[in-house]
Amino acid sequence: MGQTERWHIIFTGRVQSVGFRYRSKYAADALGLCGWVQNLWDGTVEMEVQGTEEEIERMISAVDGSRHIIIEEVQVNKVPLQSEGGFHIR
Repeated sequence: MGQTERWHIIFTGRVQSVGFRYRSKYAADALGLCGWVQNLWDGTVEMEVQGTEEEIERMISAVDGSRHIIIEEVQVNKVPLQSEGGFHIR
């Protein structure tokens, strides 16, 4: 398995009022990832998630699998690891 990373992600598209944050939490919990997700005022969703690259990509694919969610763009920056437990909706 790969090395643990932490990604700061901004999602654009139809990502608010469609269950994006709750699907993110469910997928992150299922994969044992930690971090957080929140809506931003401009209609985007911001997330920090920590796990292996493969696990994070699996989580994003699970979220994008909803017929209501349409991710148009994903902006990723790798950030320093943090000690935290669980995945939280802000």
